Amino acid sequence: QVQLVESGGGLVQAAGSLRLSCAASGRTFSTYTMGWFRQAPGKEGEFVAAITWSGRSTFPLDSVKGRFTISRDNAKNTVYLQLNSLKPEDTAVYYCAASETLIAARRGEYEYWGQGTQETVSS
Repeated sequence: QVQLVESGGGLVQAAGSLRLSCAASGRTFSTYTMGWFRQAPGKEGEFVAAITWSGRSTFPLDSVKGRFTISRDNAKNTVYLQLNSLKPEDTAVYYCAASETLIAARRGEYEYWGQGTQETVSS
């Protein structure tokens, strides 16, 4: 069992940057694949990024490639999402999730979810 708490959301102007954090409880954090998802009003949820226990990252969402980076600090039980060159269409609630699957490529493979943090990009 793992509990996740996101932080770092807020209001930022277009072209700005923000870093989201997700703190996890539990002694086995380092074994989980961690992912970031987002949900904008009226739109389907999107799978933004994932990182394996060893630090291999993937970005299923083409629109964030080259702008967002994901990282983790297993000693601090924390995963980060760095958002750069932000656009108004990045506005969403961002969720952190954890998976026991080594390569978790689908939303349904993530068993644990945080409550989300709102990020708003103004034009």
